[in-house]
Amino acid sequence: MRRLRLLAAAVAVVALVAAPGILLSASPARADSLRDREYWLNDYGITEAWNTTKGKGVTVAVIDTGIDGSVPELRGAVTAGTDFSGVGGADGQTPIDDDSAHATLVGSLIAGRGTGPGAGMIGVAPEANLLSISVGFGSSAVDADGQIAKAVRWAVDHGAKVINMSLTRNTLDWPESWDDAFLYAMKHDVVIVAAAGNRGSGTDEVGAPATMPGVLAVAGVDESGNASFDASSQGITIGVAAPSEGLVGVAPGGQYLLWSGTSGATPIVAGVAALVYAAHPGISADDVIQRIVSTATPKGSPSPGPIYGHGLVNAHEAVTRDVAHVTTNPLGSLPEWIRLHRRAEASPQPTSAPVPSSRATSTPSTAPRQGSASGPFASAAALRSTGIPLAVYSVFGVILLVVVIGAVRQYRRLRAGR
Repeated sequence: MRRLRLLAAAVAVVALVAAPGILLSASPARADSLRDREYWLNDYGITEAWNTTKGKGVTVAVIDTGIDGSVPELRGAVTAGTDFSGVGGADGQTPIDDDSAHATLVGSLIAGRGTGPGAGMIGVAPEANLLSISVGFGSSAVDADGQIAKAVRWAVDHGAKVINMSLTRNTLDWPESWDDAFLYAMKHDVVIVAAAGNRGSGTDEVGAPATMPGVLAVAGVDESGNASFDASSQGITIGVAAPSEGLVGVAPGGQYLLWSGTSGATPIVAGVAALVYAAHPGISADDVIQRIVSTATPKGSPSPGPIYGHGLVNAHEAVTRDVAHVTTNPLGSLPEWIRLHRRAEASPQPTSAPVPSSRATSTPSTAPRQGSASGPFASAAALRSTGIPLAVYSVFGVILLVVVIGAVRQYRRLRAGR
């Protein structure tokens, strides 16, 4: 994975989560056989789901490096877009940054339309529409966290029902600006799908936005459906798993790439969410997520677990199975997390208590966190363990006082006996 680092100073580094791609031939013969490489279409119930819907009428926003909407497979798919990096095109369709192909690869997995009967790349929801929202991490001087927050709101305001985020902040926590933006999306019944990250690229644990309550975090598996330890990170917030190895996609200019990473697993699940929305008009975002996680093919133990989440995504089952209505997000409540966590951060410290120089990050029981927090802030437990308890000082003080008193008395007796 080539990380796209911020130019602006920040605690966290936002990065895309894909491994470098291998260029495939774009000849007609190779294009025709491209479908044979899309093993996930049959293995994960996608072609069966197409008997019900192909995602028509649903809009998926891709917050990424900018989709090249001119490639044959995506002509007519990108209906709108914008740029928040300051270096992209006004319509969000100018690929930017070192990984400029990233967004187009993602978009082709979601809504590639092919190039003819049985030819070219076809996405999970080939009749869905795309919004291309370009954000820049390595090429932009604009704060990355701020770009993401604005991009989420723009996506909601322009009709997205699903937001694909194949990126990670590489920390468990996230800025308060994301609280408001993600809450805005959830209140408007928008499903946010985020990548877990890639262990092989140095992301040992799931990072935000995949750690946020209510976000559908996606882990990666290989072509056999087993955990991809190079192209997926683990964490208790994983919702489902999807293919992250041996993926194909369309790059800017119409070339085909073979690539891997949870950046690719995420748009597969985002495409499934679009199919569910199209098959069930008026459905809530909570119910869309419930359909996806409750119909996943169980994998591993425990379930849900930190490797596969609720299991392997199954598009046909998510679209067609009879699933009971829910009134809350099965992946947690962001409003409740905000109420508990941010309030705890804002609470004033008692004036009589010492305040550590580094603010400790609290982790309420409702926050789906795992592992040790990244960043310069020590945890409360660490702060306790690094200091000598006051009681120890007290005991040594008493002992020292007794020794001094005894020495003084002995000295007086010696002087009196002279």
